[in-house]
Amino acid sequence: MNNNIIILNEKDIERILARIAHEILEIHKGTDKLALIGIQTRGVFLAKRIKAEIYKFEQAEIPSGNVDITLYRDDWTRISHHPIVQSTDIPFNLDGKQIILVDDVLFTGRTIRAAMDAVMDFGRPDRIELAVLIDRGHRELPIQANYTGKSVETSRNEMINVSLKECDGRDVVLKES
Repeated sequence: MNNNIIILNEKDIERILARIAHEILEIHKGTDKLALIGIQTRGVFLAKRIKAEIYKFEQAEIPSGNVDITLYRDDWTRISHHPIVQSTDIPFNLDGKQIILVDDVLFTGRTIRAAMDAVMDFGRPDRIELAVLIDRGHRELPIQANYTGKSVETSRNEMINVSLKECDGRDVVLKES
């Protein structure tokens, strides 16, 4: 039996991203040295939205980019012999920056580890933090988010599916069992 439970709707996602932007600004005391990097695919769209919220609050443009972690994954050969590699675009110098990686779901921590490896190939930031829309637990690595939209308890066989307007036509987060 397939049960879908709506965890977040469009308004919930908007409120969460505004809150995360506020938290980032509060902790960093503004935008100096701050930069966002979205993890392909949905993390890129979430990073753009957080950047827009930060601009709305501070009227400051902060650098942003995106990273594809496909070839940095420790399991990429298990996923496919012909992985689909998306773009990595980090159009600014990372040295001395306060980087916030942005992703949709934090699960085992392996995607984040791969993203940190990829980012370090581009420079040496002063700090790397993590912002996620959903934290579903079940870590395999000692990684945690600095900014979490919502923590959702799941079993390992349940799925969290994030749909965003930019790539899926609507904003919703579903828990599927």
